[in-house]
Amino acid sequence: MHLVMIGGSDAGISAALRARELNPAADVTVVVADAYPNFSICGIPYYISGEVAHWRNLAHRSIADLEAAGMWLRLNTTARRIDVAARKLAVTSATGGEELLGYDKLIVATGAVPARPPIGGLDGPDALGPGDGVHLLHSMGDTFAVMRTLEHAAPASAVIVGAGYIGLEMADALTVRGLAVTQMEQLADVLPTVDPQLGALVRAELQSHGVEVLAGTTVRAITRAAPGQAGKLEVQATAADGTAMTRAADMVLVVTGVRPDTALAAEAGAILGVKSAIAVDPGMRTNLPDVFAAGDCVITHHRLLGQTYLPLGTTAHKQGRVAGENALGGNRQFTGSLGTQVVKIFNQAAARTGLRDHEAAAAGFDPVTVASRADDHKSYYPGSHPIAMRITGDRATGRLLGMQLFGHRNAEIAKRIDIAATAIFNSMTVAAISDLDLSYTPPLGSPWEAVQMGAQAWDREVLRLST
Repeated sequence: MHLVMIGGSDAGISAALRARELNPAADVTVVVADAYPNFSICGIPYYISGEVAHWRNLAHRSIADLEAAGMWLRLNTTARRIDVAARKLAVTSATGGEELLGYDKLIVATGAVPARPPIGGLDGPDALGPGDGVHLLHSMGDTFAVMRTLEHAAPASAVIVGAGYIGLEMADALTVRGLAVTQMEQLADVLPTVDPQLGALVRAELQSHGVEVLAGTTVRAITRAAPGQAGKLEVQATAADGTAMTRAADMVLVVTGVRPDTALAAEAGAILGVKSAIAVDPGMRTNLPDVFAAGDCVITHHRLLGQTYLPLGTTAHKQGRVAGENALGGNRQFTGSLGTQVVKIFNQAAARTGLRDHEAAAAGFDPVTVASRADDHKSYYPGSHPIAMRITGDRATGRLLGMQLFGHRNAEIAKRIDIAATAIFNSMTVAAISDLDLSYTPPLGSPWEAVQMGAQAWDREVLRLST
C-alpha cells in the first residue's frame, strides 16, 4: 500500500501518522512545499513576541521524529498535477525537476492561503512586500520575513489590518516587543466571532495595553510614506463615520482570514462545496476515486449547522486522522465541529463554542441568549477573577446551543468552554449542565462551577420570559 499525502501541516501529518500506526508496512510519502513539516502555525505570534525562544520549538515533531515514524518526507517539493486515472502525482522536486509519484491512495491536505483583501498596494506591479515592511502571515516563510523586518529595520510602529484571532495575537506580540500598534477592523468591533458585548471587553483589554483600536474601518491602500513622515508607510482608510483617515507606520501586517487552497484538487475534477472548499463525505472521501482530502482545504461538517467552512487546527488534526485510517480501508467518520475556539489577549482570554443568537435563529432554532457573571473560584480565596458569560439555548427544548466566555487568562477559560463544547456535542440541555459532577476546591472553583451558575441564570431568565 503506497499512500501519498500532499501537505505537511496538521491534516497531512496526522493522516500519515495514523496510517503508519495502523499499518507499519504502509509506504507513506508526504509532499511538503517548504522545509517545515509539522510546524505549529498557531504558535507563530508567540515566537514573534519572544515568548517562544526559537523557531524550531514550533515544530510539533522534528524531521527526524517524522522519519522515525516511517514516513518519507519530500521537502521543498511542489505538487503540480493529479492524474486520477493513472493514480500518479506530478511534482516539482527540490532540485527543480518534475517527477511522477505513483499512489494507491492520495490524501489532499493543501490547507489554506491568506485572504488578500482589495487593498491598494498589496497586488500589481508596484505592490509592496516584506522588503517594504508589508506582510501577510501564514507560513514559516512569512514568519521569517516578519522577523527580518523586526530585527533589521527596528520598526517603532505597526498597523495590523484585521482583528480576528491572529490579528489580536499579533497585536499582543508586537506590543510586547515594544511597538506602538494600531489595529484596524472592517467590522463593527474586534473579534467579530463573539457578541459585541464581549468584543467590547476585548477592545478594552487592547486599549489598556496601548493598542489603538479602529473598528468599523475599511483599509483602502498602503503606500510608501513621504519623506519626513513619522513612519515608512502610510495606511489610508475610511473610518466608521465615512471620513477618510490615515495612519503612519513602519510596518503593516495584513491578517484578514484565509481561503481554502483547492486549485490542485479542482483541476483534477474534485467537486467544491461551501466557500469553494473541497467537498468530502464524513469519511473525508472526495468524488475522485482513491482520493481523500482533509484540513483547511475542505468543507467542515458542523454538528448544528451541517456543511460549512471553518478552518481550525483542531479540526484539521481530526480530519487528517480519519483520512489516514480510511485510506487503509477503514470506515471512520469525522463526527463534526462546533467551532470551539479560544484566544489570549494580553492578560485576558475569550472563547466560544456552538452558535451565537443570530446564528441559531438562522439555523431554525428559537434562541434565547442570557448574559451573566461568576467568579472563577471562591472570592474569599485571593486572586479570584470574574468570568463574563453569554449562554445561548433553544427556548422550546432547552437545548444548549452555544456559549461565549471572557475572563482572566488564569481563570481556565479554555477548559470551561470545553465543558460547554462537550455538552453541546452530546445534545445536552442547559439545565443538564447543573447535573454535571464537576470538581471543586476553593482556590480553583466553587461548589457550583462558573458555567453551571451561568446555566442557572439562563434557566431563571427563560422562566421569567415564560410567565
